[in-house]
Amino acid sequence: MPRLAFCLLIAIAAASGAARAQTTVIYRCTDAQGALTIQNGTACPKGSKQEKRVVDTPMAVPAATMPPPAPAALPPSPPPKPIVPVAAPTPPPPERPQSPPASTIADADRLPPPPIFQCNTWDNDRYLSEDGAPKPRCVALQTTDLSGDPASGIGQACEEKTDQCQRVPDGAACDAWKKRQREVEASWRFAKAADKQTLQEEFARVTRIVNESTCGK
Repeated sequence: MPRLAFCLLIAIAAASGAARAQTTVIYRCTDAQGALTIQNGTACPKGSKQEKRVVDTPMAVPAATMPPPAPAALPPSPPPKPIVPVAAPTPPPPERPQSPPASTIADADRLPPPPIFQCNTWDNDRYLSEDGAPKPRCVALQTTDLSGDPASGIGQACEEKTDQCQRVPDGAACDAWKKRQREVEASWRFAKAADKQTLQEEFARVTRIVNESTCGK
């Protein structure tokens, strides 16, 4: 068996191809008891029978290095979508008051307009009203503490004030009613959404008075 191993080792060491070879020394040792050992590059110990053989062994050929696989090509990115400018929405035209249809009353059948009054408030503000006796209004008074400090804000008080109204003369009544019509129209045009319906109805009523009375001739 040792002889077979020795032969195999020698055969492997001697085999060469196209690879480059190097020198190897093989020692076959037999001791005094007849035990056989084979050593590579190391001489037999003293007292042993030694057989030496020099063989050429091929150099190890490094394994070929494969280049890493090329990364898979990514699909081309789609071209950016063109930016289309969006036009701002056109605001709706301002709401125009819709006047009642023109009256078909004959001039001979028209009546003077109802009475209308010019009223003055306690602080000299003026307005037109169909009510010649408006209810009193409570005007807040400034309150103070015992020291007379108005910033203390202790308590609340008000004083009743009554607007003073005088009837507009008949000769100027139509002008007053038309002015009242313009005032209601302006209030309707600039009113909040919650108040528009009420003011629209008031404008239609005042316009009807102007159109169907002697003011509409």
